[in-house]
This record gives sequence, C-alpha cells and structure tokens, in this order.
Amino acid sequence: MLLALNVNNTNTVIALYPFQNGRVGELRITWRISTRQAQTADEYGILVRNLLEGEGVKTADITGIVIASVVPPIDWILRTFCERYFAQKPVFIEPGVKTGLPIRTDNPAEAGADRIANCVGAYETYGGPCIVVDFGTATNFDVISSKGEFLGGAIAPGLIISAEALFARAARLPRVEIKRPAKVIGTNTVDNLQVGLFYGHIGLVDSILERMIGELGTDTKCVATGGLSHLVANDSKYITHINDTLTLEGLRIIYERHRAAKARSNPEDSAAKA
Repeated sequence: MLLALNVNNTNTVIALYPFQNGRVGELRITWRISTRQAQTADEYGILVRNLLEGEGVKTADITGIVIASVVPPIDWILRTFCERYFAQKPVFIEPGVKTGLPIRTDNPAEAGADRIANCVGAYETYGGPCIVVDFGTATNFDVISSKGEFLGGAIAPGLIISAEALFARAARLPRVEIKRPAKVIGTNTVDNLQVGLFYGHIGLVDSILERMIGELGTDTKCVATGGLSHLVANDSKYITHINDTLTLEGLRIIYERHRAAKARSNPEDSAAKA
C-alpha cells in the first residue's frame, strides 16, 4: 500500500493507494484531518494507525509513503512518524525528487510541493496548456504550458482568510458562513458580507484567469481543486473541471516516477528488494 499525505496550512489530506502488479493502483480512500504544528510524531502515528485499522489495513501493509508539505516546521515530525510507525523513509516532494515537471520560474526551489503535485496531476489528466486553481488557505493559480512545464502563476488570499480578516479588523462585522448567496443585493449585514466574499472571490478568480488565458491561448483548460472548489468553481466563467483528488494523483504519479528513476540508477538494489 502507498500512503500519500498532502499537508497544507489548515488541513492534511491522507490517501491510501494499493499496489497492483508492481504499480500504484486506483485511489482507495481519503481522510481529512486538521494540520496542527503542536502535534507529535506519536500522535500522528496513533491517529493514522487507527484510520488504517478502520479500513482493515495494518501498518506493515504500508510499503511506500509520499508527502507534499507546505508547513516546514512539521516536516521532521512527519519523517519521524513515518520511520517510527511504518519503518519507511518517506519521499518528500523537494529538490532531488524526480517529478518529471520542468520548472521555468526564477527560483525553482521556491515552488511549493502542492503546486508541483497539482501541475503533474493536471498535465497527466488534461494536457496543456492548463491552469489549476487550488482553493485552500490561499487561492493558488498554477500554470502549465503545452509542453508540460510549470511556468508560474499567482497566489491570492483564500476565501476563509478574507472572511476572517473582515471579522478580526471590523468591530461591528460578524463572522459569517461562507456560502453562495441567494441574491446579489444583500438586505442585511450577513447578506452583504456573504455577497461580497463569495462574488468578490469569483471576480478575483475570473479576472486572473481571463488575463492568464490571454497569455496562454484560448485552448487553455482551467481546473479547480482544493477544499472550497465545489463552492466557488461552478460560478466561474472559465473553470470547466473540478477535481477533488488532483493533488493526490500528482503525488501518486511523482512517487512512481521517482521510484522508477531510482530503479534505473540502482538496478541491483531494486532487484534485491523485488
């Protein structure tokens, strides 16, 4: 079994893939937990072990682990958790890992692990040119060329961050539920906030996408992923695909590419393990 973790600032998504005929098979199940920097390696171990046991999977069944993390302070905790509970050295999406994704930015080392996984998953699934809009803590725009290169993108405040900023900085504004308003002209404070947050974010997304498509070409595919994708993407003029598991699929593909590259460079070790 392959264990994949997508560790973001707010949530961590955990996924399980079976190995079939020496390759990684179809996604079996996902779990979403809160990302807490204070959580210890043992707490991660107990939690993940309990989740696996609920699926009838033993820790010994996990023979590979791949991680995309954008929270550097807990990376060492994740490494410890993997080695202690699974006796595995995890594959982190970081420089040196064979992703198969050329990065055409000013400083390739700056590219977030989740953005790399998004681009790999999107190009494999939809081809290019393509733009991935990842609706999470931040709203990321990841741009892939027709040749499968990561060209860069944009980062904007996420919908929940925007709502929390209004609540924190304006004494008379309440915290509101993020949802699609029934009408555009609000008649009370809650309505006003929901209209501004929801349609304001769609306006932000579509404005950036319009300009990016202008540079890439009209054949550009726009794909949404992330926790808030279903809430926002359906009202966008440009987003045509919603893919909840895009980042995880990118992780799966990267793991397979990295494993294949290691097997080519160390054929004797690969044969011994087989």
